[in-house]
Amino acid sequence: MFELIYPVDPAPLLPLPSSEKPGLRPMIGAEMLPVVEENGLVIGQSSRMLVHSGLKLLHPVVHLHILNRSGELFLQKRSMSKKLLPGKWDTAVGGHVDYGELLEVALYREAFEELSFSAFNPIYLKTYLWESSTEKELVNVFAAVGDFKINVTNEEVSECRYWSMEEIVSSLGKGVFTPNFEHEFSMMKETILALL
Repeated sequence: MFELIYPVDPAPLLPLPSSEKPGLRPMIGAEMLPVVEENGLVIGQSSRMLVHSGLKLLHPVVHLHILNRSGELFLQKRSMSKKLLPGKWDTAVGGHVDYGELLEVALYREAFEELSFSAFNPIYLKTYLWESSTEKELVNVFAAVGDFKINVTNEEVSECRYWSMEEIVSSLGKGVFTPNFEHEFSMMKETILALL
């Protein structure tokens, strides 16, 4: 399985000061995320705000696809209060890795925070790069297979349900899903279905 490689001493705060941006530094008490190279080597740390500010500091995230025995994929609808892509359907679980955290620890933490979901055995599928206009992520994809009963009641998720593969395919490109989900689904659909 792919894993992050942390330095022995705390990694430097990024971005480093420059003549163009001498004071651009993470605020004290901010949520800190690892900044990594594509191979998982942690080369720094930065705040959540700065990694989303257009600086394109590569940072790791975890995604969990939940597949039931009927071949349906569990998706969540992002709350309208979300800053990024409110009201769009997305991967069952997706979130940032905190600085110092291992991928599986982040996966279980995010699954519990978003779905109150903890009774699963994750299967590692793939790691890939995703870049948007504001950020650059190292996405670590996992899956869980089973007939899970999931009830969500929190401010991050407005709705959730299982979708058939045909229903997802017919909704692609229509503004229903996040761009990252559409990209990942197109790339991973056959791999996910092979888990059945």
